[in-house]
Amino acid sequence: MALRRPPLNSQFASGTTALAHLRVASYNIHKGVRGVGPRKRLEIHNLGLAVEALDADIVCLQEVRLFHTREARRFDHTHLGWPAQGQADYLAPEGYEAVYRTNAVTRYGEHGNALLSRWPIGNVGHHDVSDHPFEQRGLLHVPVLWQGLVVHVVVVHLGLVHASRVRQIERLAHYLEAEVPADGPLIVAGDTNDWSEKLDAPMADLGLDRALPPDAQRRRARATFPSIAPVFALDRLYLRGLACRSLVVPRGMAWARMSDHLPVVAELELA
Repeated sequence: MALRRPPLNSQFASGTTALAHLRVASYNIHKGVRGVGPRKRLEIHNLGLAVEALDADIVCLQEVRLFHTREARRFDHTHLGWPAQGQADYLAPEGYEAVYRTNAVTRYGEHGNALLSRWPIGNVGHHDVSDHPFEQRGLLHVPVLWQGLVVHVVVVHLGLVHASRVRQIERLAHYLEAEVPADGPLIVAGDTNDWSEKLDAPMADLGLDRALPPDAQRRRARATFPSIAPVFALDRLYLRGLACRSLVVPRGMAWARMSDHLPVVAELELA
């Protein structure tokens, strides 16, 4: 299997982010595989190149495998094979810290949310927000020490049903009230599954504003799903105490092949 470094435009060139700006990405990596049946292929190695190419200070990941015995056997014959370590550790570029917490345990393995950070991190929190037994969901809370300032990052992967998502936002509210200082910078990032664009209002009730590109009317510019022809802006960042300077969704066939979602990358500054 040949590794393909995804092409980047000038907005993703390494070193373009000044220290005054915090670059944060969110990416649902679809457990590192694509396709079904005999056409299923391993993409975790290409995803490693993709994460590195994003050059983000913080990368919020969803659908991350810790292990999966059946998939490991399936891809054992491939050129690079299934990584021996968990996917979060495997995807972390050199010098980054990786944090992973399990949301769902299945017959052959488990998966959850992860965060990769080039800045030091504090005590990690994890909170179950599952709304029913068929969708195991959790919040991953990681304080990141960015230039002497603690920025609280919560990685989410919300439910498939709107009513479930509303209840999960209520649980998020309780968690933030208990665990995150009211005056601290906060990022809530991940796959919202909000097809109907109804979560901005309940997030605003928590003091969280959606990170939007300068031309906020161009909805397709921030669409991330499905990756082959994106229509829905499911992958988002919500902010408190921070402002969005720019927001970009990389596109192209290399990105479309790696996951059913595209990543979203935002450059943030203190509000």
